[in-house]
Amino acid sequence: MSNAPHYQANLRDIEFNLFEFLDIARTTLGKKPFGELDEATARQTLATYATVCTDELAPAFAEGDTTPLQFDREQGAVTLPPLTKKAFHAYFDNGLNLLDLPTHLGGMGAPRALGWGAFELVVGANPSLAFYFLGNVLTRVVDGLATEAQKKRFVGPMMERRWGGTMVLTEPDAGSDVGAARAKAKLVKDDVWEIEGVKRFITNGDFDAVENICHLVLARPEGGKPGTKGLSMFIVPKFWVNEDGSLGERNGVYVTNVEKKMGLSVSATCEMTFGDKHPARGFLVGNVHDGIRQMFHVIEHARMAIGQKSMATLSTAYLNALAYAKDRKQGSDLAQAMDKKAPRVPIFRHPDVRRMLMMQKSHAEGMRAMILFAASLQDEVELKGGHNAEAAADVEALNDLLLPLIKGYNSEKVYELLSLSLQTLGGSGYLKDYPIEQYIRDQKIDTLYEGTTHIQALDLIFRKVAKDGGATLQGLLGRIKATLDAQEGGDDLKAERAALTKALAEVEAAWGGLLEKLGESLYHVGLQGNRLLFASAEVVIGWLLLRHAALALKKKGEAKGADVGFYAGKVASARFFCHEVLPNAALVAQAVQNSSLMLMELPDEAF
Repeated sequence: MSNAPHYQANLRDIEFNLFEFLDIARTTLGKKPFGELDEATARQTLATYATVCTDELAPAFAEGDTTPLQFDREQGAVTLPPLTKKAFHAYFDNGLNLLDLPTHLGGMGAPRALGWGAFELVVGANPSLAFYFLGNVLTRVVDGLATEAQKKRFVGPMMERRWGGTMVLTEPDAGSDVGAARAKAKLVKDDVWEIEGVKRFITNGDFDAVENICHLVLARPEGGKPGTKGLSMFIVPKFWVNEDGSLGERNGVYVTNVEKKMGLSVSATCEMTFGDKHPARGFLVGNVHDGIRQMFHVIEHARMAIGQKSMATLSTAYLNALAYAKDRKQGSDLAQAMDKKAPRVPIFRHPDVRRMLMMQKSHAEGMRAMILFAASLQDEVELKGGHNAEAAADVEALNDLLLPLIKGYNSEKVYELLSLSLQTLGGSGYLKDYPIEQYIRDQKIDTLYEGTTHIQALDLIFRKVAKDGGATLQGLLGRIKATLDAQEGGDDLKAERAALTKALAEVEAAWGGLLEKLGESLYHVGLQGNRLLFASAEVVIGWLLLRHAALALKKKGEAKGADVGFYAGKVASARFFCHEVLPNAALVAQAVQNSSLMLMELPDEAF
């Protein structure tokens, strides 16, 4: 195995999405409320990200799996391995944190599409490390939601002094049922409260690369309503923060356990105890009791990030597998199998290996397309006035509908497809000499945290589709129909448009079938929801890949050098996905329409 970093970035496809397909130079760059970035600067920024991520973040990837975190139970303190700590500071030393911070905070004010494109490079190079940068994201959240006094106290130090940050929801007995949380808050004075309770599965609850960590905590004020609507959000710092931003005494929030996990070993997944040793004081965010709505600013960012983490992992796994398949010689060409003297060929020449590689390639490109399309919608929301602006309502609703597809489909499908990445390497893939076995272990959590796959399906069906009577879903399907009606890709993509047309009809039939089944029982949502989420995501991906292929066909005539193969690959991804993946929609429609309550009617003893 080479000593080169594990990470293989696909900067060319990121650039294709941003600058050719989405054309952000025309639609968003340099427009208010974004910063004064032009295309040349944006491209150079991505290139810098790719270099830093490959050369300085990726080398800590393997160490994070083999060198344990050090946990001081008495102090509730976590110490990172040396390369991980070094990589953490390299991110800030190279200014990568400034890209999508707003200009009024000293950032570059990049559009979300560019920011998410860059984040792929970070989370692909070192997924555990990527979430140690959450404090940088929370700076934006606090800046948008806090009172002026709270912003003065926290925002500057969080950004300038690289403070960490966490989102603190889950409790030992509540799990995904956030509304069952029992952590409580007691008013001290003004906007200062004391928090008591235990939280679990808190990502990076403590680490020694920073002087302070700001925890965004959901807790129920005394006398608060039951359920999620009774929760409020508090900023609870590890060390108290004085009015001028200087640090005060140790606050009463401590790590009381660090979980030992299947993967992401260097990510400190913590149990956090508030108010046990001494009071844990915090500030009511914005001095308003609106916790679950406020926290969703973080949750929705996290769900997008996790969907991208999965996609980025598949992308680098595919490129590692591709490089191995081109180098590893074994067996003769299948067409010469009867010729015992036939030369040995790279396994890249074997049909089944090519099938596995194209399955990975088409999905990675399709997932990237879906993520960056959603990011472009987030930019459109900002251009139309931001969250809650009437002019942006339809676009914001479409972005919200895509989030469970991005998180739920990407995380579940990538875990399946990584087996093909490993299979391409054969027995070598099972060895720690290659990164793919760690990719599999590090990626599995993506199907579980920030809402399991089925929670994403329930979110899609109840909160995104049923809530507006299917209007947003119909708007999305209408966009797909418009592409088909316009016959994008001409005769070259006629067969692929036909495949997408059929899959679209099957998905519409599946949604209609579920609606009919609801008259019998809500259990049908539980039994068929995941299938419907997956089929919907695949139709969206097929649509975007088809549009990519149509653009690539236009460009291939003028292409030179590596771009000739790149554009041919874009067309191949669309063709493969449309003919090999989209036919699954028919099975989903059939399963939904034939959905039975047999499982729910079985006596418990039958299991």
